[in-house]
Amino acid sequence: MKRIAILGSTGSIGQQTLDVIRHLPGEFKVIALTAGSNADLLLHQIDEFHPRFTFLQSGTSSTTFQKSIQPLPPQEIASHPDIDLVVIATAGASGLMPTLSALHAGKKVALANKEVLVMAGEIVMAEARKYHAEILPLDSEHSAVWQCLRGEQKDEVSRLILTASGGPFRYHTCEEFALVTPEEALHHPTWKMGKKVTIDSATMMNKGLEIIEAHWLFNIPFERISVILHPESIIHSLVEFTDGSLKAQLSSPDMRIPIQYALCYPTRKSNLALPSLDWDKLESLTFQLPDWKRFPCLCLATECGKKGGTYPAVLCAADEVAVNLFLQRKIGFMDIPLLVESVLEQHQCISHPLLEDILHADAWAREQSVRLVSEGRCGRNRLSSSSSMTSDKEQREG
Repeated sequence: MKRIAILGSTGSIGQQTLDVIRHLPGEFKVIALTAGSNADLLLHQIDEFHPRFTFLQSGTSSTTFQKSIQPLPPQEIASHPDIDLVVIATAGASGLMPTLSALHAGKKVALANKEVLVMAGEIVMAEARKYHAEILPLDSEHSAVWQCLRGEQKDEVSRLILTASGGPFRYHTCEEFALVTPEEALHHPTWKMGKKVTIDSATMMNKGLEIIEAHWLFNIPFERISVILHPESIIHSLVEFTDGSLKAQLSSPDMRIPIQYALCYPTRKSNLALPSLDWDKLESLTFQLPDWKRFPCLCLATECGKKGGTYPAVLCAADEVAVNLFLQRKIGFMDIPLLVESVLEQHQCISHPLLEDILHADAWAREQSVRLVSEGRCGRNRLSSSSSMTSDKEQREG
């Protein structure tokens, strides 16, 4: 029986992870659950799964929990000797330190938090190698690549192809982008995800972060990672090999499938709660190239990944602030890439950062993002779209 900790258990990925565990009785023991502020849901989860440890970032006192439940900070939970697998289901920079703590303790880490590898991929992967820890990807795209590479030789891989649904606005004009509301952006046509990831999917920042994440997870150069739009979200990624052959992983667009694959790895388990593809109803699978000009976040993320250093950390922090401001209606939808770009322009990059440099860049970017908006330099497309970060669009589009 695997002993599991779920950091971010009340979020979308955390809830779906618990649903997988619920339908595989006897396979897992939930040792710890942590949440940000959703105390009511966390209490329900505690009543059902009876963890030994828990932690709530804000919203209520720890005395609210049962006396038999010990409050323990996420970093301590992640490295606890009684835990075999740590699920990082949080969003944003909050997942970085617990991930490093788990890897330092030699744990298996099921990683759903994109920002961890985007911010500090070199450090995280080095830590995993040093302590012989495994990182198991939970993202559907990276899980698909992982499955396609299983049993293959690394030097025979030619290219990784990440699929993207294109979000709800793949056919929008530039004029229509300016009128997008938070409610519209949160209505994803295919996936059920948390608010941050859903907005990132609408701007395609999410796919840019996934490119960086794939670079670190699979040690593939950026030039050999590409993106293709696939609205049906049935093919989750493809791997092309040197002989021209391609392998693809297909399944219904349900996050519980890649979650279960990571939890049960290296075996597969039958779970009747998971959907199977209905080939009688599957009329077609369509593909098209992304329009990089209409989705500047995809450009920004790819460029930051190539430049490296502290640029990716600044990208993540500025995007997190921008998304929150958009959801609060303080900036427009197209102000998200403009704010991120403006912060990147003002950043003094450190090429080979230490962990403290990355954390400092993250804090600086958050402060800078808020300052730009408070000074009225952003708020319904007031930021300039010209930038050295996007001056070579033609090269990136190629």
